[in-house]
Order: sequence, then structure tokens, then C-alpha cells
Amino acid sequence: MLSLESEAKKMDATTALHALISEEWQYQLEHSPTYASVQGDRRWNGRWDDLSLEAIEADHRHSLQVLERLKKVDRARLSADDQLNLDLFRRDYETWVEEHQFKWYLLPTNQVGGIPEGIKQPPGVQTAYQLADNLRFETVKDYEDWLVRLGGFGTYVDQVVALMREGLREKRVHPQVILQRIPGQVERQLVEDPTKSGFFSPFLRFPASIPLAEQQRLSALARDAIQKGVVPALRRFHQFVTAEYIPGASQQVGIWQLPEGEKMYAFFARRFTTTDLTPDEIHALGLSEVKRIRAEMEAIMKRTGFQGTLPEFFHYLRTDPRFYHRTGEDLLLHYRALAKRIDPTLVRLFKTHPRQPYAVEPTPDEMAPDVTTGFYYPAAADGSRPGTYLVNLYRPETRPRWEMVPLTLHEAVPGHHFQTSLATEQTGLPDFRRFGYYVAYGEGWALYCETLGDELGLYADPYDKFGQLSYDMWRAVRLVVDTGMHAKRWTRQQALDYFMENAPRQQLDITNEVDRYIAWPGQALAYKVGQLKIRELRTRAERALGGRFDVREFHDVVLLGGSLPLDVLERKVDAWIAGQKAAPRTTSATGK
Repeated sequence: MLSLESEAKKMDATTALHALISEEWQYQLEHSPTYASVQGDRRWNGRWDDLSLEAIEADHRHSLQVLERLKKVDRARLSADDQLNLDLFRRDYETWVEEHQFKWYLLPTNQVGGIPEGIKQPPGVQTAYQLADNLRFETVKDYEDWLVRLGGFGTYVDQVVALMREGLREKRVHPQVILQRIPGQVERQLVEDPTKSGFFSPFLRFPASIPLAEQQRLSALARDAIQKGVVPALRRFHQFVTAEYIPGASQQVGIWQLPEGEKMYAFFARRFTTTDLTPDEIHALGLSEVKRIRAEMEAIMKRTGFQGTLPEFFHYLRTDPRFYHRTGEDLLLHYRALAKRIDPTLVRLFKTHPRQPYAVEPTPDEMAPDVTTGFYYPAAADGSRPGTYLVNLYRPETRPRWEMVPLTLHEAVPGHHFQTSLATEQTGLPDFRRFGYYVAYGEGWALYCETLGDELGLYADPYDKFGQLSYDMWRAVRLVVDTGMHAKRWTRQQALDYFMENAPRQQLDITNEVDRYIAWPGQALAYKVGQLKIRELRTRAERALGGRFDVREFHDVVLLGGSLPLDVLERKVDAWIAGQKAAPRTTSATGK
């Protein structure tokens, strides 16, 4: 039995950790107000993130102080659950501190910047209007908060420009090839009529509860704020990007050319994969996976009855009209029908389903030309907004039918929607774990989910199965071309050529993908590394448990602890396997 003194010290350690975690979550929300807004927390709805150099340095000092405070928490006196909470919490702050030295914050703008998907990810200038589509507008105060945000947008833009100008001075700038996409994105927002601005969109959908006189007053203030503040700020940004920033950028690609670029890329590889894999090891893994998947593609091609080579089959898939919808409207209807077809099958593989609904919506027209086929925005934690699966309807003749099943399994269900929603619903976890996101886990899970189409009966058509393999190949190619450009000094054209040779995706998508890797070094490595680890853990469990393996239980183990680094997930699954083996045998398991 523990002594009273020991019990008191244990309580002190637990209380201190819980207090620090809770305090820091509030700090992060307050200092990332756009992220807080997306989560449904309206306390700072009138603010943009402070991106001044002074604020960034203050935040870094704060992270160092938190790490010092953590040293005073006696880990040995914590429960196993709280030891894990402490380890994950400290890991986040150590990562932020290590990243700070590379000054990635001096590259705040790229062609794919969107609404904040996490703390430390403020919205891009040219896509900031999208924030409005992810907020609740129910009361007069909601609209007044947005008006305050509109009034502060000029300061936000000027802070971003100051960071970019400092980046120019230190030669920390994205390559010209991706920056050249930004002026066009901004030009589409330089409207003469403020009601045509994306920032005005909330004032086009007033709830009936707001009196007409108030609607008119708020709309007039919004038009004035956009005309006198928002559009001039965007003009300043456009002028800076075209006159100073792009001319000062490199024509080469790859962060190896930035100060400490090789060291920075090695850090990003570790950060995004949550492993100790080096760029060279990841490159070799990619080459191996490309070879494996290519052999599977050859076999499926033969099942279709196609007579010809694999490159010829790629050409057929890219060009034959039978694989494409004629209009964006038809494409959207097909996506929505597919989601409804998938939903009822999931009980076969999943014991726990999220309470949050999800919607299938078109990608906003303003960003559609520069982004990939689909992506997912998580539901608001307060239930005010469902999860949203955005599908790209731009140029439907480039959006093949055979990619729709794996894409929907990945982005919607059971991929990102299950992962993010179920994590949020684990109210017994601290908030930083409910809403945290390790890319290797989240994207690895979603890529793993693409393979579940076989078990769900969704790949009976060999073209759909080939679509899944093409998506698997896409993520394998990523390992090769991302490390190729950022570590092995490949040119952009080398990356494009390698991608085209090994995947049947359309050139538009491939170009957007490669340019995304240029803008976001290392992030794309996480998908395949995470998928392989989750598949490895499932295979390990199947072999260890035999007939006692229940895939529905396995998926609960993977999903109900929130997002985890891969090494932590591995320990969790191994502990579950050991517990299952030690448990007395009762009824037979189902769902293998």
C-alpha cells in the first residue's frame, strides 16, 4: 500500500500535469485564433493569428518555458495513461522548438495555403476568405466579429509580407515555379464589387432570426470594409509578390538550396513520418514499393482484357471518354451516390462509428485549378459544421471514374472522417490529443483505408481496383520524387517524368502534386510510411491471434486513442495483442 506521502506526491504530479496541459491548450487556442474558430470556439472570432516576428519569437520562448516546467513533473509518479499524455505533450513542444531553428515561418505563402488544419498553421493570404465557409453565422455578434476580422486583414497581410521580405533577405524563399501560381489566385479576388468577394459570403446567407434592418446595416459595413481594407491589402500583396518576391526567388527546386537545407529536410522527414528514417532510406523504400505495385498493376491490367503494355494502358485510362463524366454536376452526383453506397458496408469492419455526419461538396472554384482531386475538412468540435469531403469538379474530363472509390475511402469514410471525428469524440482524452494530428498516423490511416475496398466489396470492377493501385502507386512515387527533389537535387521535370512513367493519373493532377511537394517538403512522405506501419501491425495481430483476431476490435484500438506517433501506436497494438492472447477464450471472433 502506498504511504500517504507517496500518494500525495502522485496526486501532485498528476494535478500539475493536468493543469499545465489544460492551461497550454487554452494558450494555443488564444494564440491561434483562426484554428480556434474552425474548431467552433468563438472567443477570438474577431482576430487573425499574430504573425509578427516579435510574436513568433515570443511563442518560441514560451515553448522553451513549457519544456522547463515539464521537467518538474515527476513522470514516475504518473499513471500509465498520464505518462503517455506527458510524453506526447512534451514531444509536440520539442518538435516546435527544433523546427524554429530552420525559420520555416519565413515562407508563409505557397500556392496551396488554405484554412488552418492545425495549431501553428495559419491560413494563407490568398485563401483566407475560405475561413468564412467554416464558421457559424447565427447571431449579430457572429457577423460583427467577422467585420472586426475584415478590419484587421490589412495588418495580417502586412505581417505576412514582412515575413516574406525577411525570407528574401535570408534567401529562404519558395521556388519561382510554384510562386507564379499565386498572382492569379489573388487577381481573382481583386473585385470591383465587394459583394463578389469571398469575404462577403456570410452576408449572402443571413438567418431569418436577424432583422432586415440589421442585415442591411451589417452588409453595408462589410461592403465598406472589403472595398477600403481587404481589396487594397490584397493589391499590396499582389504588387509585392509580382514585383519583389517572385523575381527574388530561385528557379531551382528543392530545399537543399536553403540555409541548412539538408539538415532541415532530414528534420521534416523525421517530423512528418514520426520515425528515424533518413531521406536515403525513404527514397529506397519508395523505389521498392513502386516495383511491387507495378507488378500488381500488370496483373490487374490483364484482368481487364487490355492488350498492350502498361504505359499504353496508362494512356488508355487517361484518354478514353468512357472513364470520365461530361460535367462537374454529374461528377458531384456520382461522388455523393458513391458515399451513400459505402456508408452501410462499414459495419462489417468497424465496431465504433462517429456520431458526426459528413457532407460531399465541390471544391471552391477559386482554388480548384491549383489543388488536387479531393480533400477533407474535419467537423467542428461543437457540432455546428459536419465533416466536409471536397471534390474537385474543375475540368471533369481530367477526373477519371476509376479513382473515385479509393479517393472517397481515403478522404471521407472510413478514412479522415472516421479518424478525426472519433478522436474528437474521445472526451476522456486531453484536448491536445483529441484534436492533435500526426500526419503519418492520419494520412497513413486514410491510405490504409483505400485498401479496405477489397473487404467491402468495392473493387469487383478491375478498373476500380486498378484505381486503388494507382493511388497506392501515387503515394509510393511520392517517396521517390519528394526525396528526389529535396535531398537528391532532382529537377522538377525529373519528378514529373518519373510520376508520369509510373502512375496513370492525369498530367494536371501530377503537376499539381509535384508542385505541392515543392511547397511542403517532407509532408508527402508520411502517407506511405504510415500505411505500411498500420498494415504491418494488422498482419502481426492476425498472425498472433489467428481465429481470435477481430478486425473491428483492431480498428478500435487504432482509432480510439486519437492521433499517435507510429512508434506509440505500435506499442499500443502490441499491448492489445498481448492482452488478447492472455484473455480466456470465450466466443469466436468475427470480421477477419
